[in-house]
Amino acid sequence: MTAPLWTLDDLVAATGGRVAGVPSAEIGGISIDSRTISPGDAFFAIQGDARDGHDFVESALARGAGACVVAEEKLGALPEGGRYVVVDDVFEALRRLARAARARTGARIVAVTGSVGKTSTKEALRHVLSDQGRTHASVASYNNHWGVPLTLARMPADCAFGIFEIGMNHAGEIAPLTALVRPHVAVVTTVAPVHLEFFRDVEAIAEAKAEIFDGLEPGGVAVVDGDVPQAGILIDAAAAKGARVVRFGIGEGLEAHLVRASLQADNSTVMATILGDAITYKIGAPGRHVVKNSLAVLATAVSVGADLARAGLALAAMTPPKGRGERHTLRLGHGEATLIDESYNANPASMRAAIDLLGHAPVGLEGRRIAVLGDMLELGSQGEALHASLAEALVAARVDRVFLAGPLMHALWRALSTDMQGAWAPTAAELEPKLLAAIRPGDALMIKGSNGSRMGPVVEALKSRFSSTRALAEDV
Repeated sequence: MTAPLWTLDDLVAATGGRVAGVPSAEIGGISIDSRTISPGDAFFAIQGDARDGHDFVESALARGAGACVVAEEKLGALPEGGRYVVVDDVFEALRRLARAARARTGARIVAVTGSVGKTSTKEALRHVLSDQGRTHASVASYNNHWGVPLTLARMPADCAFGIFEIGMNHAGEIAPLTALVRPHVAVVTTVAPVHLEFFRDVEAIAEAKAEIFDGLEPGGVAVVDGDVPQAGILIDAAAAKGARVVRFGIGEGLEAHLVRASLQADNSTVMATILGDAITYKIGAPGRHVVKNSLAVLATAVSVGADLARAGLALAAMTPPKGRGERHTLRLGHGEATLIDESYNANPASMRAAIDLLGHAPVGLEGRRIAVLGDMLELGSQGEALHASLAEALVAARVDRVFLAGPLMHALWRALSTDMQGAWAPTAAELEPKLLAAIRPGDALMIKGSNGSRMGPVVEALKSRFSSTRALAEDV
């Protein structure tokens, strides 16, 4: 019989609440969204930026919530006869439960941050560690002030490994989250010009990312990108916390070092040295950036006690997460085209990685490589220059046509040669019909942009119009 996630007694003790009504004696899950409630879950009625969770308590009860964690001051307005745990502050109660979850576990804990690659690295770690013990990890990109404590509160007591993604837009946001997670290993995937609107320069971004080392457990390990110019900032910050530093990358002398990689359209084969051990492995997801991050994944796996050889073997079955390189075959009636969905967010570093990925995509006899790009946001005064600078990467990747959406992307449009210019439009919705009319058999398309540029709906329109199927990786 599966043990409950929490007993009612433990949940009440952890949150500092009191019982009103008759909540379930066992709690199977934790949610802050009444639409996701399963019978027996606890619903935390937190105050969000736009909505108050107390407005959805009745819905949560109707869906079978075993308990609703509510604020004392709101109790009088809630349905009578409900199943309540009453607290002084619901969000703080969630944080208390997160601390209790961390305190009770014997799992080896990993925290992941970085300007690019947080979610894909977290998912790769989930993939390889799940093969070696019960593993709990953040859902989607639950990496902010509510996502991290929610993920902790959902962690079963008997996990062997816990993996937490930690994000930030401003300095000072990572420190309180890593203090909750208290990782044994902290990973910084890389440092890049992201959220520059809120930072003086890239060095300031590195300093903010280095906050992740503040919460490291004694004897902890810091896994950092040893190739970036800001590596010294990360290394010094980690050393100041007493961490053992593991650098990964292509540079000579790094603890996790790439020896050689063969990049294919759907996968890669890698030779590397990980903490002194040579290993050859295959990755089921394509991309130069995926190869590099795999070094961090394997170094982290070894650092939490996992077997290196098994972890390397597990990478062969890894596939790209949705919106991060997932491939689809578009049926055009008289032929096929390939769609590479990179639509989940963008910044200069991830955009260049996606363009490089497109450069390795095969095309048909009369096919073309087509980049479909939306604005990269939060770049401040450097926005136009950073967009225009992508022209060089597009040429290097042998991209034939470029379709662009958004005012910032007009700077790139002006930087392109006329033979590369496909179309530009102020919005993704206005670009969509021009793109749909231009596709022909043999083409390989890659779509990417910041979430605010709304490139995701363009992907869905293509899949719907051309009856797509997810492309299967071929053995090479």
